[in-house]
Amino acid sequence: MILKNNLLFLDTVFCNYAVLGMQSGDKESATNWREFFRDLKSRGFDGESVRLGIIDGLSGLEKVFEEEFCNAKVQRCQVHVARNVLAKVPNKLKKTVADDLRSIFYASSKEKADEFYKSFYTKWDKEIPSAVKSLTQSIDACLTFFKFPKEEWISLRTTNIIERLNKEFKRRTKPMEIVAGENACYRLLAFIALKMELSWRSTPTGKVRPNLPLYQIYTK
Repeated sequence: MILKNNLLFLDTVFCNYAVLGMQSGDKESATNWREFFRDLKSRGFDGESVRLGIIDGLSGLEKVFEEEFCNAKVQRCQVHVARNVLAKVPNKLKKTVADDLRSIFYASSKEKADEFYKSFYTKWDKEIPSAVKSLTQSIDACLTFFKFPKEEWISLRTTNIIERLNKEFKRRTKPMEIVAGENACYRLLAFIALKMELSWRSTPTGKVRPNLPLYQIYTK
């Protein structure tokens, strides 16, 4: 997952809700992302063990992620995709289209999701073709989570957990007019991240289920 912040751009990777690294840089730069991933590996991170990256749609990030973590698949954040689709929909149709998108994303199986997508395409392609095109470009990556155990689906659809941390970073840094240098900024954000980690380990975040295999390992 990636994190964006108003103060600076941070490249942040999560593993069972643990912050593994922070680095300032341009979030649109493939070179910066490659540098960040390779730095993680140089510090002992096992890239071959990565199975999934939940990403909000940055093309540079997605391409580099797939190259650096060859065994991993990409899950596109459904919230970001839905926003992009609905931005192309007239107000009078937004609720209906949103309901149809929800049917696809929360289908009981990949087969059902494919059926709902085909119905969506047939129903809306003539009336709102740009919205349909936007969904079509991302639909495969939106449904990657179906390849993983069902009990984990609820935690794999979106980047909500990192957006929550992003909000906490903004809440703590927005009132600050001056930060005493880059290192001081890193220390502050690292402290906030550590506090969030403690919260994640003691209390399920949002709808995250405590019966997830990795959650059980980290909370023993």
